[in-house]
Amino acid sequence: MASLKKEELKREFVIENKSGKTVLADPDPSMSPDQVMTFYANQYPELTTSAVHGPRYDADKIVYTFKTTVGTKG
Repeated sequence: MASLKKEELKREFVIENKSGKTVLADPDPSMSPDQVMTFYANQYPELTTSAVHGPRYDADKIVYTFKTTVGTKG
């Protein structure tokens, strides 16, 4: 009988804006994606007007994207 191996996927956070994408490290796996966004908001002020999108599973990681809501219609 084959044994199952449990692995925790790493999280990756991406800021998407008009100038491109910025990949951020996971500061603490116990933090929610919203808490991570707040954590990085001092460094990246556009995060104060962003929303979390995801998760999206990409091979061996979970990707959350922070997209700004300023200047978008709808």
